[in-house]
Amino acid sequence: MPSVGRRYATDERRFERPSGVPQDELRSPVVLMVSGGADSTALLVLAATSALDIDDGRGKARIARERLHVLHVNHQLRGLDAEEDEEFVRELARRYGIPCTIRRVDVAVLASADGTDGNVENVGREVRYAEAVRLTNTLSEQAGVPRSAARILTAHTANDRAETFFMNAIRGTGPAGLSSIPRRRNRIVRPLLDRTHRELCEMLRMRGIVWREDATNDDTRYLRAFVRHEVMPVVEARNPRVTASLSTTCDILSDEDAYLHAQASRALRELLRRSADGMCALDAERLAAADVVIARRIVRQAILQVCPAARLEARHVESVLRLVAAGRGSVALPLAVDARVEYGLLFIRAHGLDGAFEGFWLEVPGVARIDDERVLQTRLSAFASSDDPVAIARAHGNEWAGASVLLDARACGIDPTSGGRLWVAPPTQGEVMCPLGMHGQSKLLSDLLNDAKIPAADRVGVPVIRTDPRGKVVWVVGVRADERARVSKATQVALELRLESEKKLTDL
Repeated sequence: MPSVGRRYATDERRFERPSGVPQDELRSPVVLMVSGGADSTALLVLAATSALDIDDGRGKARIARERLHVLHVNHQLRGLDAEEDEEFVRELARRYGIPCTIRRVDVAVLASADGTDGNVENVGREVRYAEAVRLTNTLSEQAGVPRSAARILTAHTANDRAETFFMNAIRGTGPAGLSSIPRRRNRIVRPLLDRTHRELCEMLRMRGIVWREDATNDDTRYLRAFVRHEVMPVVEARNPRVTASLSTTCDILSDEDAYLHAQASRALRELLRRSADGMCALDAERLAAADVVIARRIVRQAILQVCPAARLEARHVESVLRLVAAGRGSVALPLAVDARVEYGLLFIRAHGLDGAFEGFWLEVPGVARIDDERVLQTRLSAFASSDDPVAIARAHGNEWAGASVLLDARACGIDPTSGGRLWVAPPTQGEVMCPLGMHGQSKLLSDLLNDAKIPAADRVGVPVIRTDPRGKVVWVVGVRADERARVSKATQVALELRLESEKKLTDL
């Protein structure tokens, strides 16, 4: 094993608390992601011996040694070389007195599994960040500090930023991709973005510190290696300062992208008309009238809100915008996400999350859960002799705006004194009822739901309350009660049916 340089004395100095910096941030963990290459070796050395800006409000400052923790992820892709990288990082961390955690993950096996894109580089990156987040959360809990105060440091340099710019440009991207590697994303901070790979190598040589070389970095079959060895030399021959120039360009694009993202997020909230797990509905007409630069971002954010794992391309977003412009139609998107325009709304939903539920008995009085978000409540209440049952029922319906109804208990098959039970299930094909206000005329449930502008894909989630599994309809929840169950002047006991949200009940 080659020498990793002289042992540096542990810096036991304590720093005064900077003005305005919370105490939690001065003792929260700082995880260093170290592979053993030149850049990450330099990150470890600089974090242990020099001042770095880790975006915690102090600016460029020394990091207390007790906050530091090294993470090395062995991808198990390079046999003996990977084992030697692991041992190198462990020894380097020991020499600087920094705790080190090693994680071993068979990335090749993960990349070949279903549900991945098969790209070993992408899977390896996801594994590294997942392990870093897991370790950081554990260390934060042990230190008794908020997770948000912790930092994960990576060794990305100005060269990485320039290479990523060209990689994304080659693949095809928008402003977010061209802004390349951000200086910070949540807890992940990249304090070496203003330094070049060459500068860091020179620093290590001056200190007599060696590092590990990864042979795959020279394999131009990988896009990054191709850009590094084939594209960058040509560009640098024309402009030797291109790396610094692109870093400035990326900062500008990053700031502008953040501004547009904020504007689109606000517009998305204004256009949102319905939202549930795996589904959202936007005002299609207002979306069509929005500036295209904002409309694209609204659509992208809406899709990712429904399915965060969706890998979107520009063509997917444009296909949705074409639907919006046409005012009708549907299109399939990645990961079984569906976009459809109907009733003046753009519905985006993930298949398999359509709100369907199994039929169940609803006790009266009682409470029953439809799904994770909706609950039905029932109770009985007697009218006084001086009451006007019809007026009370009408006022109740207006107050609850369709979320609760008062019906005649006996007409619903419920004993006014001992109660009973009702059957709740989704609507069935060809089922009919006599909607309240139609004076006994029957109507197909499908027509009633169509009049209520409930999309076909959502109808399996609409609860229909019946006297029994084959009995008459009492209430299409949130839509219409049945005329035969209405409160009349002769009604003595009312049956109240109410739809509540699980969250509201929990808050009570």
